[in-house]
Amino acid sequence: MSAKRTAATAARILTQLRHDRRTVAIMVLIPCLLLGLIAWMFADSPYPVLDTFGPLLLGVFPAIVMFLVTSVATLRERTSGTLERLMTTPISKADFLLGYAIAFAAAAAVQAVVLTAFAIWVCGMEVAGSAWLMMGVAVADAVLGSSLGLAASALARTEFQAVQMMPAVMLPQLAVCGLVMPREQMPQVLEWFSRIVPFSYATDAMQDISTAAPVVEVWMNIGIIAGFVALSLTAGVITLRRRTA
Repeated sequence: MSAKRTAATAARILTQLRHDRRTVAIMVLIPCLLLGLIAWMFADSPYPVLDTFGPLLLGVFPAIVMFLVTSVATLRERTSGTLERLMTTPISKADFLLGYAIAFAAAAAVQAVVLTAFAIWVCGMEVAGSAWLMMGVAVADAVLGSSLGLAASALARTEFQAVQMMPAVMLPQLAVCGLVMPREQMPQVLEWFSRIVPFSYATDAMQDISTAAPVVEVWMNIGIIAGFVALSLTAGVITLRRRTA
């Protein structure tokens, strides 16, 4: 693996993103629109809906959007033959995938910071803990979504299949991560399953910040998220094919 080739790949992807305004708009504006609609819907509610569920949504919205964008973009490199041509050069699969991960991590950081700032300073979501730490966790969650998208794209043969990967990979996690109901109240098998999916730790970190829990608990969850990111990227490198037949 070469740092120079990895950086060149990341720079190429960032240049493509910079010229693809629709994709940038989807990544940055759509999560803000969804969160804004929820805040508007419950603006007159006596129950602090946004303060309760807003941090949880900040944990999953960036990951879902980045999963979709990353998986489709990576698969397009294979279906267009770009990856196959790149593989005739000294670049390795690890260079390619890590370059993609770095590029989309940068995009994810912008998305997560904008969304968190919008939730707190525009929608008025109140956070007992550090708003800056919440931004950091949102960035980590968005990077998690990108890494899962990179891994899932290796299993898809078409862009349609890549889109179908989202409900297969993301919806089960949404169901058991604590967004629908507290994990402690789930049937025991589902609670066990929730312990091995990364979204559980993404929402736990956000809840810890929103309730001003000890910072060490937040960092423990961030560490687990980082482990899932590394695991997903490793799986992506192992399963990535040069082309899609």
